[in-house]
Amino acid sequence: MVHSSFYLSAAMCLALAAPVAAQTAGGAPNLSGGKVKVGVLTDIAGPTAMANGKGSVIAAEMAAEDFGTGLNVEVISADHQGKPDVGSQIAARWFDVEGVDAIADMQGSPIGFAVQNMAAQKSKIMLLSGSTSSDFNGKACSPLTVQWTVDTYNLAKGAAKSVIEAGGTKWYFLTVDQAYGNALTRDTSEQVKLNGGQVVGNSVFPPNTSDFASFLLTASNAGANVIAIAASSGDTVTAMKQADEFGLSSTAKIVPLQSVLTDVYAVGQKIAHDAYEVSPFYWDRTPETRAWAERFFAKAKIMPTGFHAGVYSSVAHYLKAVKATGTDDAPTVMKQMEKEHVHDFFAADGYIRADRKMIHDMYLLRVKKPGENKGAWDLYNLIQTLPGESVNRPLSESLCPLVKK
Repeated sequence: MVHSSFYLSAAMCLALAAPVAAQTAGGAPNLSGGKVKVGVLTDIAGPTAMANGKGSVIAAEMAAEDFGTGLNVEVISADHQGKPDVGSQIAARWFDVEGVDAIADMQGSPIGFAVQNMAAQKSKIMLLSGSTSSDFNGKACSPLTVQWTVDTYNLAKGAAKSVIEAGGTKWYFLTVDQAYGNALTRDTSEQVKLNGGQVVGNSVFPPNTSDFASFLLTASNAGANVIAIAASSGDTVTAMKQADEFGLSSTAKIVPLQSVLTDVYAVGQKIAHDAYEVSPFYWDRTPETRAWAERFFAKAKIMPTGFHAGVYSSVAHYLKAVKATGTDDAPTVMKQMEKEHVHDFFAADGYIRADRKMIHDMYLLRVKKPGENKGAWDLYNLIQTLPGESVNRPLSESLCPLVKK
């Protein structure tokens, strides 16, 4: 049986909501508590709620429905409110009281880092979709954590090369002062220099900033012809809109380094057109991506982002490994997850490397001009497929202690 219960934030975001059940058959041996329990820790009501949020919960539920046959699976969820201490308290309760075996999505690298050591100590699996700092597969890698969807290194490598080739050589960064924002600027700056570009400045701002005027003016005065936004959905949307209001789109390329489909939808093609995006997923790329996206849309009423697709893929692969091994013992399941390649709409032949990065192709996308789209969510042209090994940090350069040199 697959159960899905939705946790809403109240007090410390730990209040239980009523379960919604979906039926499958049977059970499996050697499951702690007689079931497999997956928690989706995400941003339900905050600035990245569209990019992750309820959509991540729905994606995990879909994976449980599709791959939970023969297992007793329960999906629960909680809103971490963008606060690492709240996320840690939720995870502690899930592990110690609720019997959660794996946590998926983990939107926000600060929350991911806050929970990771606890998960390792308690032998629990983490399936990162929304935690994007490349340190998760570098110096902060952990045996039971897999960074599934995207990281700041492959975002940086794809964006830097394509934008410089298009003439964007002088880069100014707008960096949210959080782990992934600083990692994204660090990784992209390295790639800009490697590709012959120049970094002319960087403004660091707090999360949920409403006024980017001074930062944008500084970028313009620095002679930048690229303004790169190293932030998540809420700040990215605000910065892109204000850059357009100040007329900077005519003098500089605006590059949202971690934008997703729902960000472009919110900004609109009039402002976002021709912006480049490096993404792990686009719903309209293949018949398989379209078929899954249409199922998702019927439930979520939005088209899926790469984070949503990554949650589904990671939870599905995890459940397959549980079924194959007949246990939810984390080290045993992780060995099986490493052994089996990932073959689904998200990754044609993905695999988990020693540094705990799931390697899959990435895609260089460009936002369509107004009038080029055939529907509200038809927002991108696929420019190039970026093979997985070519766009991820080589293992020879990895700082992950799990990698044997």
